[in-house]
Amino acid sequence: MTPGANEPRRAAVLGSPIAHSLSPVLHRAAYEALGLSGWSYDRFEVDEAALPGFFADLGPEWAGLSLTMPLKRAVIPLLDGISETAASVDAVNTVVFTEDGRRVGDNTDIPGMVAALREHGIEEIGSAAILGAGATASSALAALARICTGEVVAYVRSEARAAEMRQWGERLDVEVRIADWADAAEALHAPLVIATTPAGTTDALAAAVPERPTTLFDVLYDPWPTELAARWSMFGGAVVSGLDLLVHQAVLQVEQMTGRSPAPLEAMRHAGERALAAG
Repeated sequence: MTPGANEPRRAAVLGSPIAHSLSPVLHRAAYEALGLSGWSYDRFEVDEAALPGFFADLGPEWAGLSLTMPLKRAVIPLLDGISETAASVDAVNTVVFTEDGRRVGDNTDIPGMVAALREHGIEEIGSAAILGAGATASSALAALARICTGEVVAYVRSEARAAEMRQWGERLDVEVRIADWADAAEALHAPLVIATTPAGTTDALAAAVPERPTTLFDVLYDPWPTELAARWSMFGGAVVSGLDLLVHQAVLQVEQMTGRSPAPLEAMRHAGERALAAG
């Protein structure tokens, strides 16, 4: 049974560091648009060591949790089950507390990426390039497993990262070819480029943007635009931003936690844009 709009219910985002998180802005905007006056959404600084204690203190008023780094894998042993999507990358970013007391994990980053690309007209792609090889890159590979019909080239800095991406490719049944980061400018000619690296990492690639770029999915949202995204747009290429990803994955979280669908995508997006503009 879906909880009443005025019934006190809690949700939150956990991680470390967490002060920068836009999740409270997005979820609170959704609650307001849905008329869920009894719902609240907060942020808590929680690291891996503190996570079990946090879970132990949760009461029946809790509806769900959003998780960011470094908790996406650490949370799995604390759950009663996880979805196939979460299991595919060993990462949970969403926990829903069911009426019968179970704690169920999911990963909305992967379908969030697919939805963000679909919103920009990409439902199927012949090949793609990934810049980086961290946790976000594995989610990008999982998203590409759903829409990419050919090869994915991953540009990485070390053999250890290369081995990880090969393993993810085998696990997700994606054809992955590894390339050295020194050749990352070549990635910019792919039909779809997904940049999963930390802020500043791709700045040096901005000068190499081709005259007719295709689509760039840059998972960063602050600072925005990145130098790469700005030059990509200047040359007329399509850009999918980290805010697009954040909003689409949050939409899925809101729907799972509240039991209400569809979540108010545009209200959440506008709230995020306002928050970023305000600094």
